[in-house]
Amino acid sequence: MKYPFDVDGTILWLGDLSDLIFVFFDPMGQALCKRTLDLVEKLNNAHGDRMRFYLSKADEAGHEADRQRVLMQIVQELCKRPGLNKAGFDMPTIYVPIPQAKPSRCVNQIEEICKDIEKTINHTVQNTLNSLEKDCDVITMEVDERLYVDGLNNSYNIRASIKSLTFLFLGLMLPILLFINFIASSISKETLRSSLGASGADILSTYLNPVRDMWLRVPTNYHAYLFGGVAFVTIVFLMLAKWCSRTKPTLSRKQKRLLLEKREFVGVTVRSVKEQLYNEYLNQSIGDQI
Repeated sequence: MKYPFDVDGTILWLGDLSDLIFVFFDPMGQALCKRTLDLVEKLNNAHGDRMRFYLSKADEAGHEADRQRVLMQIVQELCKRPGLNKAGFDMPTIYVPIPQAKPSRCVNQIEEICKDIEKTINHTVQNTLNSLEKDCDVITMEVDERLYVDGLNNSYNIRASIKSLTFLFLGLMLPILLFINFIASSISKETLRSSLGASGADILSTYLNPVRDMWLRVPTNYHAYLFGGVAFVTIVFLMLAKWCSRTKPTLSRKQKRLLLEKREFVGVTVRSVKEQLYNEYLNQSIGDQI
C-alpha cells in the first residue's frame, strides 16, 4: 500500500517526540517483515532507552509451548540485527482479556505497561514543571539584562551627545567670532550704537577685543595662513564632533513597556499557574499512593 507521505520518516519523527516507544509483535501477523525490523532498528539506535517490546495477542498464540516458540522466533530475528542484539532483552506477553471468553493460562503483563506509562507521565510532568520554572527565570534574567544594557546605552548616548556638542561649539566659535569681528570692523561705531544701543555696542566691543588684538598682531602677509589655520582647527573639531555623535541603539518606550509587561506576566501569572499545577500534581500523586 502506498501513502501520500513518507510513512517511515513520519514514524521516526514521532519517535523523536515520544517519551516511550512501544513495539507490539503480533504472532498472527507479519511482525517480522524486513521493513518493520528496519524501522524498529532505526528507532532503537536513536532512542534505545525509550523502546519497549511486547508480544501482543499472546492468548491467541496457542499453548505455552507455542508461545515460547513464537517468542524464540521473534528474539532470534531481532538478535540478527546488530542494533537490536543487546543483553537483558525482555518481551512481556500482553493481551486484552475478554470477560465472556474462556480464561487463558497465559500470563497477562499488561499492568506493567500501565505502570510504565504512569511512571513516565509523572516523570515528564515533574520535568515539565521544573523546566517551566527555569524558563521563567531565564526570561526574567533576559528582560533584566536587556533593560540594564539599555540603561548603559542611554548613559553612553548622553555622554556622547555632550562631547559632540562641545566639539561642535569649539569648532564653530572661532570662525563665528572672526566673522562678527569683520562685520563690526566694517561698520562705524555710530551705526553700531544706533543699532545695538550704547550698552550693547560696548559689550560687543569688549568681547571682540581679544579677537581684534589677535588679528592686529598678525602681519597682513600672514592673514591667509591664519585663515587656513582657523579652517583646519574648525574641520578637526567638526570631525571630532561627528565621531563623538555616534550612539548605540536603545529601546523605545513601547519596547520597554512590553518587556516590563512580559516580566510581570511571567513573574506573577505564569509562576502562580506553575505553583497551582505543581500542587495539583502533588495532591494527585499522594491520592494515588493512598
